[in-house]
Amino acid sequence: RQARAAPTPAGASPPRAGRPSSEQRPPALWAPLPLTELLILAGLVLMGWGFLQGVGEKGNSKIAAGLAIASIAGMELSMREHVTGFRSHTTLLAGAVAIAAIVVVGLLIGVQTLGVLLITGLLVFGGSFYWLRELFKRKSGGLSFR
Repeated sequence: RQARAAPTPAGASPPRAGRPSSEQRPPALWAPLPLTELLILAGLVLMGWGFLQGVGEKGNSKIAAGLAIASIAGMELSMREHVTGFRSHTTLLAGAVAIAAIVVVGLLIGVQTLGVLLITGLLVFGGSFYWLRELFKRKSGGLSFR
């Protein structure tokens, strides 16, 4: 006798070939090592240590370092899920690209005018949002969000 596939619930479509189902998270390049989770934990520990030290130069720098480490780890996870078509993080990723563009224009190039920085951020956000949405549609089989 042949084994039958488990029936799909009413209203649910069977998984598409080559596409991750909503339960299958894409593995990281360093798959057996939970590096992303460890970095988030390290960021949380640094932030907690900074809060316990109190307001001041040492406490503030630990809080900032913890926020940076945890944010980078979270951004990596969001990028991985988005690029593989697992889950859409279009707005988050477009916002990160826009913030990076504002920092580059403001700090490295030296533009101090708020209007120029705002327009730069809006243009970069809009372009990134469109491009990231199209990328997710291609990777997810036509879905614009999941």
